[in-house]
Amino acid sequence: MAKVILITGGARSGKSRLAEKLALDYGEPLLYVATGSPCDGEMTERIRRHRERRGDAWQTIEEPLALADVLLGHDGYFSATLVDCVTLWVTNILFHHGENPGEALAEVRRLADLFPSLQSPLILVTNEVGMGIVPDNPLARKFRDLAGEANEILAAAADEAYVVFSGLPLKLKG
Repeated sequence: MAKVILITGGARSGKSRLAEKLALDYGEPLLYVATGSPCDGEMTERIRRHRERRGDAWQTIEEPLALADVLLGHDGYFSATLVDCVTLWVTNILFHHGENPGEALAEVRRLADLFPSLQSPLILVTNEVGMGIVPDNPLARKFRDLAGEANEILAAAADEAYVVFSGLPLKLKG
């Protein structure tokens, strides 16, 4: 069984940089699974900056929905796999399943159930979205609750968990 690490925190907190550093410690080759899609100019630029920062040590796969399948299909071929980010993936599956959080949580549980069988270390980046005000609309509240539940499921199944504030990691588990 390979180690699974979950890294959470707010936007621009340093989560991805920590995840990349931890992955690099395993050596090359490395797999980066991006769950975001270049849906507009700003997101396209963000993806470009992330790829540039990572460099040539990484193979990138962009997969907005079938995360578990990608991990299964590539497990054992890389020194480590980094998924960035779980929150975007949860958003994608929520909309894919007609805004049904139960269906989305089933996908999250399927992912967590894979952890014991993995051969390559897995590092998951996610956002902590529940530390702000209660959203003013039903869909935003549904998403906030879903993201929180997904993070709970994944953190419980992970070997290590970190939260990052202002670029400073705090180890929560492991």
